[in-house]
Amino acid sequence: MFDNLLPIDPEVAARIEALDLEFNKFGIDPYGIDKNDLTRFVSAFAWIYRFYFKVDVYGLDHVPSQGRGILVGNHSGGVAIDGMMVMGSMLLDAEPPRLPHGMIDKFIHQFPGASQIMSRTGQFTGNPDQAKRLLNAERLILAFPEGARGTAKLAKDADSLVGFGTGFMRLALETKSPIVPFGFVGGGDALPTIANLKRLGRLFGVPYVPVTKWIVLVPKPTRFQLLYGKPMYFEGTGHERDEVVAGMVDQVKERIRDLIRQGRQLREKEISEEDLEL
Repeated sequence: MFDNLLPIDPEVAARIEALDLEFNKFGIDPYGIDKNDLTRFVSAFAWIYRFYFKVDVYGLDHVPSQGRGILVGNHSGGVAIDGMMVMGSMLLDAEPPRLPHGMIDKFIHQFPGASQIMSRTGQFTGNPDQAKRLLNAERLILAFPEGARGTAKLAKDADSLVGFGTGFMRLALETKSPIVPFGFVGGGDALPTIANLKRLGRLFGVPYVPVTKWIVLVPKPTRFQLLYGKPMYFEGTGHERDEVVAGMVDQVKERIRDLIRQGRQLREKEISEEDLEL
């Protein structure tokens, strides 16, 4: 899909080769990921991750180097810059590199070509059955329980948390998967949203159209803090009563809130890396 459009970064190509994915002789894995497209896409994104933005990543060693797991964190307002930075940290910084499968919102498919790009680079609609299959195949899932409500946060509330869905917890319980919480700080500075146009959004088939201080949806170069916490393990079958699952979700939410707090303190130079409690 990206042939002759995007150049290949040799370092990125080596990292894609190192992924624990089962590509066939045509470079396609069982879930439709195209190695060539993934390599070219990440090669282009690597410049943005490394030079346009600056990402301070902490606690990468808490993410399992192999096997199943669910990365769960906060949305930071505006658009899902946070998801791209998480992807970058796992593909470009983690040793060994891993490809997180982001569970994207279905409205993304309203945009021409988005479905093909997403599927060929390993990102899928947040379907529980698909997520379960990926986890049972020992893959890594990326989930944002706040959903579109999280990206809709205005800049002044970017580091707050709104209501969490419980689907990720039932999925973790059913598949016996560890949850790796993370906190992301800085999205509200990169793309300071001052309003969301919901009526206009409905015309385009999306939840809203964000309006920034400078009107256009182009984030400014920003330094982000991304903090991964220790894996959290929960016992159950995934069929527990709603109030039981909600209690487990609250534990994860509080852990993410604490990671965001520490990220803010790092950003404001109130603590050093040595003072972190991940």
